[in-house]
Amino acid sequence: MKIIKKKIFIFLFVVLSTNIYAAASDEVKTESQDYQTSGTDDEIYDPLEPINRAIFGFNNFADKIVLEPVAKGYKNIPTPIQSGISNFIGNLKMPLVIVNQLLQGQGKNAVESSGRFIVNSTVGLLGLVDVADKMGLEEKEEDFGQTLATWGLGDGFYIVLPLFGPSNLRDTTGMVLTYVSDPINAYAIREGEEWLLPLRTATNAVDQRSRIIDEVNALRNNSVDYYAAVRSSYYQNRKAAIDNTDDNILTPLPLISIEFE
Repeated sequence: MKIIKKKIFIFLFVVLSTNIYAAASDEVKTESQDYQTSGTDDEIYDPLEPINRAIFGFNNFADKIVLEPVAKGYKNIPTPIQSGISNFIGNLKMPLVIVNQLLQGQGKNAVESSGRFIVNSTVGLLGLVDVADKMGLEEKEEDFGQTLATWGLGDGFYIVLPLFGPSNLRDTTGMVLTYVSDPINAYAIREGEEWLLPLRTATNAVDQRSRIIDEVNALRNNSVDYYAAVRSSYYQNRKAAIDNTDDNILTPLPLISIEFE
């Protein structure tokens, strides 16, 4: 019975989890060009486009009827509580951010992120309060997809995963590496607390989605080709992340916008 329960929880975790690269920037700016494909769109290798479009349509429909309504309800929660939830979730992913910074040779950033994690985990009450930010320890994002890109691995072809959303072969590999190496996930499974995994991912999904309700609707309603606009935005966003540039690019939307960490 325990084995069956464990498999069910892991399945739910995987289903609720989405591509780590779909989370939006905290400060998203939309311009008219956001609703068009980029000049590099022709360079995107999308050999599975008919299948990808079908999956994209399902994800888009599911977002409209499930996640967006929940995210709108979440925004009615008092702001301090929302901030606490967001800070706590962000703090949980810091160990893997530090690992990826080290793998990419970002020693200084790894030291700062380690300090951020220690400060927020202690003085910040397990991350509920972002004390480190007030100390000048800025939050940085690094993941295994970025690490693989830094090591010279190419994108591979574009994929739209059911529920997981926009991805490519390299970033999907990074997502799998994140899942198998996340210490929080490993601890929950080892202690028989698998229910924490889908709870964590679902909470993160709602939190992330609530930040980009207006931006996503603008992109969805104003794009000539929503699929192509999301695909283009995905690659622009990933390039900015890999190059460590501070571009405010509207991020593509999967069914659930969530950081899979």
